[in-house]
Amino acid sequence: MPYWRLSDFYFFYFAVLGALVPYWGLYLQSVGYSPADIGNLMALLMLSRIVAPNVWAWIAARREARMAVVRLASLLALIAFAGVFLGSGFWWLALVMLAFSFFWNASLPLLEVFVMNHTAARPGAYGRVRLWGSIGFIAAVAALGPVLDLRGPWWVLPAITLLLGGIVLFSQTLPESEMRGPAPQPGPFLKTVLRPEIIAFLLACLLMQVSHGPYYTFYSILLESHGYTKTAIGLLWAFAVLCEIGVFLAMPRLLARYDVRTVLLASFGLASARWLLIGFFPQDVALIILAQVLHAATFGSFHAAGMQMVYRFFTGRHQHRGQAVYSTVSFGLGGAIGSFYSGHTWEALGPAVTYSIAAGCAVLAFGVAFFLLRPRT
Repeated sequence: MPYWRLSDFYFFYFAVLGALVPYWGLYLQSVGYSPADIGNLMALLMLSRIVAPNVWAWIAARREARMAVVRLASLLALIAFAGVFLGSGFWWLALVMLAFSFFWNASLPLLEVFVMNHTAARPGAYGRVRLWGSIGFIAAVAALGPVLDLRGPWWVLPAITLLLGGIVLFSQTLPESEMRGPAPQPGPFLKTVLRPEIIAFLLACLLMQVSHGPYYTFYSILLESHGYTKTAIGLLWAFAVLCEIGVFLAMPRLLARYDVRTVLLASFGLASARWLLIGFFPQDVALIILAQVLHAATFGSFHAAGMQMVYRFFTGRHQHRGQAVYSTVSFGLGGAIGSFYSGHTWEALGPAVTYSIAAGCAVLAFGVAFFLLRPRT
């Protein structure tokens, strides 16, 4: 497996997230947007993931050169994002973010399939490749915090543009993938997706991503309103992802000791506790740090276990489309619902209620997985 070429791409891809997710809301707030508008614009970023992964997976399935699709989409994402420098009106930014996210969301599902194919014989090895994405996130979020404290939120725009340029550069080094793994699933793809255990898995993942809506959209805004500097906010984000790296490194041992379903259930339960800590105790630094430790479960173990599930459920020729469905339902639909609802409840009901709803969604995800996701998967 071309470890370093993949790790370079992961580094820059998630460094973009490290600049975008913690600081985009602060930029929007600085140019006068209300919580509802911020939630709507963040929802648009997620909304394109409902369509984009499936479109790009279909294109990739019809072409032998899948990495050529990744390279093209990376370039178009950079060009689309450059539109943020031409205006800051709501509808213009909505159009720019839709175009940007449509192209940007093409790359990762295709690359995830490639990595899973090459690490299938070593359960948990995926995490060792994916951790370079976490390192990229940490580098971006920690470096940008002091810059924004000194120069203002606008500087997140050139930072994201520069990081997108890194994605374009390193996408040129990616080798072409080959389909590996077990034989294709018998029967049509739709029949595979409609298996009860797959529906339960996708529903649980959707609820988990809905629960992340207030975190990805308003966590930085919440902390700033309680007196945290942007540097401190960036360090808290970075610390959470540092904990995530620890889980990725430990995943081979975790999956050797516990089945994937058990890891998912633990992730859902800890997510509920995390959202309550953030929602009710934002002024308590010790509890906020504890909540960030739990990111190791709410994203780290959840995502690594989820990827194992996807690989088991969707084999052979179904892999790219299966990964696209997972991305669409969880990060796309779930993320969009989470951002949209949190924008409106934040304004009307406040942070504590918004995070309580998030905790309830995580509890529902636990219930779905416990009762409907069978251990045999």
